Amino acid sequence: MRKYSSQDLEILKNQTSVQSVDGVDVVIKPSPGEERPGYIDPAELEIMKQHWVGDLGSRNEKNAEKPPIEAMLPIIRESMGFPNYNLNTVEIHTRYEELTDSGNTVGLWRHYPRKSPKENRPALVFFHGGGWIGGSVYTVENICRLIAELADAVVFNVDYSLAPEKPYPHGFNDNYNAVKHIYDHAEAYGIDRDRIAIGGDSAGGNYAAAVCLKAKEEGTPKIALQVLIYPCVAMADASVEGYEWKQESFDIAPEHADILLGGLLSLGKPSKRNEDPMMNLYLPEDADVTDPYISPMLAKSHKDLPPALLIGAEFDGVRIQTEFYAKQLAEAGVQVRCLRYKGMTHAFMDKLGHVAQAEDLCIEVADAIKAL
Repeated sequence: MRKYSSQDLEILKNQTSVQSVDGVDVVIKPSPGEERPGYIDPAELEIMKQHWVGDLGSRNEKNAEKPPIEAMLPIIRESMGFPNYNLNTVEIHTRYEELTDSGNTVGLWRHYPRKSPKENRPALVFFHGGGWIGGSVYTVENICRLIAELADAVVFNVDYSLAPEKPYPHGFNDNYNAVKHIYDHAEAYGIDRDRIAIGGDSAGGNYAAAVCLKAKEEGTPKIALQVLIYPCVAMADASVEGYEWKQESFDIAPEHADILLGGLLSLGKPSKRNEDPMMNLYLPEDADVTDPYISPMLAKSHKDLPPALLIGAEFDGVRIQTEFYAKQLAEAGVQVRCLRYKGMTHAFMDKLGHVAQAEDLCIEVADAIKAL
């Protein structure tokens, strides 16, 4: 089921432009139905109005006296993600197993097209977003299933440990060991060991970037592609020379300023660690935000990392990190393709079937996997 026309997909595919950002070519995906700069995509805006924008006043009142984040955690987790649609046109097989290599019990789902047995398929190992404290494999299940069909690939969906019950480095270790397990058992899964991509959205993008750094340092597993979807690659006020987060980097139409400046652009904005309650739930007190496994932007070297597909949204505060990380990778000699979806906000991928951009994102990821 789709709530948009096939013409919107054609626009996203064929009416792109290229903008140089700090020497890196960023492919700009248009906003179907909205050509004016600084405006939220109409489909995205309609979803916002239905779910929370129309109640901004009461939300602000509630935010004034909200309880501690520990008490709100169940509500926060319940609010994450967005109910999306299954767009598959072929039957997708789903299998489930549990891994314990990291010391935790980690659920591993895998999706692949139901065809005659086929060996040496490419693979994608995916880590869902959710601020390290929430999110779910179920939110991204339809995304994983669609990519499996489009790329004729096996897509693994990792149910890693969440903070605060299991803070860093539990989730990171879960994800690294899941990739290593898949790599070591490639033949059993019917995949090509030389064509394993890893990816994730938001916090999952952070994990994917960090896992690539560890895999390079450990010499295993071999990763063919990293797919970083609006990733957080610098925590708190961690930074490097040349990186700067500025609100002026966003072109905002006056009538959308209340929506965008009310929180959507605050993601990725540098802050003291103790000012971010979600970060405090994820990181132990003695954790160093400059650790590259926490803030991949601060790695000593990005040389010899896997080719990268980076995807950002125009009205997402993390976009500044996304595009700067593309610059870091490119300057280190890594092959990079960087996309920016105009009019979109953080976590738009979750709205598969509701906005054409989410489906186009899946197509872009699948195309990158097919090219391995």
